[in-house]
Amino acid sequence: MSITRRIGSIALRVLIAYTVSFSATAAQHPNLVINQQDVADMKQAIAQPGAFQEAFNATLARVDQGLTQAIEVPVPQDAGGGYTHEKHKSNYQQMYDTGIIYQLTGDKKYAQYVKHMLLQYAKLYPTLPLHPKRKSSNEGKLFWQGLNEAVWLVHTIQAYDFIYDALTPAERNSIEMGAIMPVALFLSEQSPKTFNKVHNHGTWATAAVGMTGYVLDKPLWVERALYDLNLAKKGGFMRQLDELFSPDGYYNEGPYYQRYALMPFVTFAKAIEQNEPQRKIFEYRNGILLKAITSSVELSYNKLLFPLNDAINSKGIDTIELVHGIAIAYGLNHDPRLLDIAQQQNNILLTGDGLKIAQGLDNQLQQPYPFVSSLYRDGQQGDNGALVVMRQGGKTDQTLVFKATAQGLGHGHFDKLTWQFYDKGNEIVSDYGAARFLNIEAKFGGGYLPENNSWAKQTIAHNTLVVDEQSHFNGKLNMANKHHPQLKFYESQPNLTIASASIDTAYEDVAFKRTLALVNIKQRDAVIGIDIMHVKANKPHQYDLPVHYQGQLIDTNFQRKASLNQLQALGQHHGYQHLWLLATANLTTHSMLNRLAKITWLNNNGRFYTLSTLVNANSSQHNDEQMLFTQLGANDPNMNLRQQQAFIHRVNATNHTFINVIEPHGEYNPSKEYTLGATSNVAELNHYQQAELAALTIRFTDGQQYLLAMNHSNNVVTEQTQSVITVNGAQYPFKGRAQLIGPLASAQAIQSKNSK
Repeated sequence: MSITRRIGSIALRVLIAYTVSFSATAAQHPNLVINQQDVADMKQAIAQPGAFQEAFNATLARVDQGLTQAIEVPVPQDAGGGYTHEKHKSNYQQMYDTGIIYQLTGDKKYAQYVKHMLLQYAKLYPTLPLHPKRKSSNEGKLFWQGLNEAVWLVHTIQAYDFIYDALTPAERNSIEMGAIMPVALFLSEQSPKTFNKVHNHGTWATAAVGMTGYVLDKPLWVERALYDLNLAKKGGFMRQLDELFSPDGYYNEGPYYQRYALMPFVTFAKAIEQNEPQRKIFEYRNGILLKAITSSVELSYNKLLFPLNDAINSKGIDTIELVHGIAIAYGLNHDPRLLDIAQQQNNILLTGDGLKIAQGLDNQLQQPYPFVSSLYRDGQQGDNGALVVMRQGGKTDQTLVFKATAQGLGHGHFDKLTWQFYDKGNEIVSDYGAARFLNIEAKFGGGYLPENNSWAKQTIAHNTLVVDEQSHFNGKLNMANKHHPQLKFYESQPNLTIASASIDTAYEDVAFKRTLALVNIKQRDAVIGIDIMHVKANKPHQYDLPVHYQGQLIDTNFQRKASLNQLQALGQHHGYQHLWLLATANLTTHSMLNRLAKITWLNNNGRFYTLSTLVNANSSQHNDEQMLFTQLGANDPNMNLRQQQAFIHRVNATNHTFINVIEPHGEYNPSKEYTLGATSNVAELNHYQQAELAALTIRFTDGQQYLLAMNHSNNVVTEQTQSVITVNGAQYPFKGRAQLIGPLASAQAIQSKNSK
């Protein structure tokens, strides 16, 4: 079928119109992420002392060292992390760096090096079959998966663009026909399923082919990259911008893959802006790409990204993808707060935008980046739940993350309404992230381990409700992708951030609603986290609510029966088979003061943490309640899993309300040999329900008492809406969705005041 018939007459006219404007700019090189004016400005900057000159000198030294090594373009044979895999990765980075050094120095030895390597690839690539260790879901030739092939081309086409004018027509023809075009065609026409996919693999592929289209003056390739192979707008870069980001810039696979996908998004967008500014790509969807860059930064704590879904929990804001993102964003808006992040990244790019970053830092224009409580809606229209980040303002202050988002496609986990807690720079209540040792070939070729499915994705691996030892949606991805939580409300005040969400589709006959709050009690110089979960069903179930904690168990206020000589797995499936049962406690048989079960642990940040749990919260039902203490590692013959600890509040009931308060306190200093405040200050918790109004009272050991009043009404509630809740005969008026009230007077004094 002819191209004309495939794309239709209207699309063809659009294509011709773009070809006229596009060809006029494509003749000049470089024309992707940097242009000739950028090169002129950078040449001037490297002659002057400053951050940009330092970055240039460091890259020059690295490139010169590379030039002393023989060029090696090996036949592919290894999976991720293996020698040939890593060699092809280092080759494209070396070509990119060497090409930019050629642009800045004009020394043709650098162009010659890139040319010789590209000519070797031009000889090798046409001879390659599919990779011997290819991944069936996205096959590659140079690499085990086509994703890496696309990453190779994104970098290599820029290197080729840098040296384009130093090549003869015959050399260009050899390189383009042998390497550049075959890779681009392999990623597009020969891999249509991936190329048209709305997914980070599709983003890398479309970016690679679109950027190649600009360099080779092939406007059809650009259009295909933007609108799918048939120009039908069912896939392609623009469809990815529409569907993968929410209106708040949240990427549906989570922060880890948002960071990874950001590179092709911003790099291709920069190339579009350079070649076709009339598309106004950075204004698309109310500036969605700029929102994606800033939200990537904001979805981090102490420089590390929140490890949601499939995530390596050591990735942070200094990753090269975010370095590019911050530079491009600053080049567009000159926001001085972005310079704060750039300073922390400590990595100046040799681009026009990198020069602007360097000059801003040299002139000390940076301003602190504001880390504040925020709501990040999920879904194309922002109606598929949300990720809520509750903060106290500083980079290492208390932060509570409430994940009430949609599944997140294949990289998502079965963890509806889970949470994490951070304090003093560390993860306190943790999320496992992905079971993977990235690029370590000895560990399953550097890919996702089998335990990623059997443990990391399962619900019990997260801090949320598990019913009858079954994961949400029974661990079925197709079902999970069809459903999402409903955000009930979110409100942020100077001393209180609170959010509530619910879901009734994770289990057949069980619905649960969770309300989480981060409360700053300034009178006590204390910040606490509050967790209230209501569970309703039609028949009795076993409810497990785990807390995965980082640190050393210090104490409990109830007796534990430990497994001293032999360990057993907690269960047989859905992740339970990986948990060693270390100890149990029957909470209903213990006499605990004010019905509080308290567990205290010490984190390596030198602070104590106590989770206070209200036992028999539904006092009329007298449910059977246990606390189970576990350690990860059962049924793990290859020792792939990290040894992490958890305790699980187990309740057998039809309906139940879980009430928990997490409290940072005290200090342990082993070097100076002192311990302060190792004991919890929470003395009593009580929960009250009055139709759609609710309250939680917290009494501390010194007698001070505070009340968190909440309005869960489905009706419109504004900041001016006033409600009154009655607790122990005393009436407490409050405004909006929630309010922290206290310290309270005695109940008798309030009753006397109300009667007057």
